[in-house]
Amino acid sequence: MYRSFSRLLAALAGTFMVASASAQAQFPSKPIRFMVPFTAGSGTDIIARTVGDAMSKNLGQPVVVENRPGAGGTIAAAQVAKGEADGHLLLIHSSGHALNPAIYPNLSYDTLKDLTGITALASLPNVMIVSPARGWKAVNDAIAAAKAKPGALNYASAGTGSATHLNAEKFKLRAGIDAVHVPFKGTPEALTEIIGGRIDWFFAPLASSIAMIREGKLQALAVSTPSRSPALPDVPTTVEAGLADSSYVFWVGMIAPAGVPAAVQQKLNEEARKALASADVRERMARAGADPLPMSIADFNAFIRAEMESAAQIAKAANLKGQ
Repeated sequence: MYRSFSRLLAALAGTFMVASASAQAQFPSKPIRFMVPFTAGSGTDIIARTVGDAMSKNLGQPVVVENRPGAGGTIAAAQVAKGEADGHLLLIHSSGHALNPAIYPNLSYDTLKDLTGITALASLPNVMIVSPARGWKAVNDAIAAAKAKPGALNYASAGTGSATHLNAEKFKLRAGIDAVHVPFKGTPEALTEIIGGRIDWFFAPLASSIAMIREGKLQALAVSTPSRSPALPDVPTTVEAGLADSSYVFWVGMIAPAGVPAAVQQKLNEEARKALASADVRERMARAGADPLPMSIADFNAFIRAEMESAAQIAKAANLKGQ
C-alpha cells in the first residue's frame, strides 16, 4: 500500500510538472494587457509602454496598454485582482500601490492575497516643480511662502494615494508646512495646472516632466531621491535643501493576479528582465531619468511588503484618508 501511495504521489508530481511546463510553453497565446492606473503620459504609463514594446517583440504577441485612472490606482488594481489569472492581464503600478491599503480601508481586494508581484521595472526621481512665474529658485523659497501663509498654498498629485501624493505628504511633514492637496486623474493634468499657475507645486515623476523643465516651462526646485539625478545634475535633492529623511523613490512594478500559474509568473519575470536589459529600453529610460530595477519574484514581493510598512507609517503621521 505504501508503494502504491508513493507511486501515486510521484505520478501526481510528474503530472504537475508537465502541466506547469506546458503552461509556460503555451504562454502567451493572445495579446497581453497592461492595466495602468493613471492617464497616458504619466510616469507609470511611460515605463509601461517602454517595457511593453520590448516584451512584445520577444514574445511575439502585442502588449496593449490600457489606462484606467482613478482612486489612487485602486480601480485598476481591483480589475486585475478579479480578472483572468492566466498571465495575459497585468497591473503596471507605481509605489502608490503600497500606500493604498493604509488609506482605503474598504478595498475590494487584498493587496497581498489577491495580487502578486512579478518584478519591479524602474525607479525614478520625483521632482518638485513650480511655475517659473512664482519666482521661487530653491526649495526653501517654497517653504518660506507656505509658512508665511499656512494653508493658503496648494499642491498637486496624480490622485489620492498615488506615489506623487505620498511624496508630497512626506515633504510636508519634514518641512513642517501646511498646504491644500489637489488630486488629479494623472500627471499630465497636474502639469497643465502648474504651468498655468493655478497650482503652486507638484512632485512630478521626472519621466513626465523632464522635457518641460528643459524647455523652461517648469522650474525644478529639487529631486526626491537620495542622490542627484544624472538627468538633472544641477538640481539638488530635498535632503541637500536641509530636509533630513525626506527622500522618496518613485518605483514602477509589474503585478499579476495571485492565481497566475507559477510557471507563467516565472516566464513573465524572465521576459520583463530581458526587456530591462536591452540597450533600447535602457536608453529610453535614461532619457526619461529612470533606472531599470529588475528583481526576482520573491525579492519584489518582499520589497512590496516593506514598502507597505513604510507607507503606512507616513500615512498615519500625516493622517491620510482616501477620497
